[in-house]
Amino acid sequence: MKKRKIIPYDPKLKAYARSLRNNSTKAEIYLWLKLKGKQMHGYDFHRQKPIDRFIVDFFCYELMLGIELDGFTHESIEVQRKDEIKEKRLNQLGVSVLRFTDAEVKTQMESVLRAILDYIEDYEKEI
Repeated sequence: MKKRKIIPYDPKLKAYARSLRNNSTKAEIYLWLKLKGKQMHGYDFHRQKPIDRFIVDFFCYELMLGIELDGFTHESIEVQRKDEIKEKRLNQLGVSVLRFTDAEVKTQMESVLRAILDYIEDYEKEI
């Protein structure tokens, strides 16, 4: 078994992450119902996970995969710029990011799950 990479995080984000978990959006709740309990090929996902100076909506350590859900606030140029910075930093830390809109989760859940499963199948081919 390969050694797990230590991923830094800002401890000050723990309370905020807990608050986000307790105030999830509908889309986050819908996707969490499909990810929790190792339902995705036995992989363990976490919600609102602090990584570096960011919080990732969903994270699987074994896959080094972050999943981000973008609601209407992500339509602004400023938030999109912040998302780009976040994703670039996560990639530098070895974390791949899949990004979906809230609308996709609510209306096209099967496509969202297929994209996640495709990522997992590609990962499993590599190991």
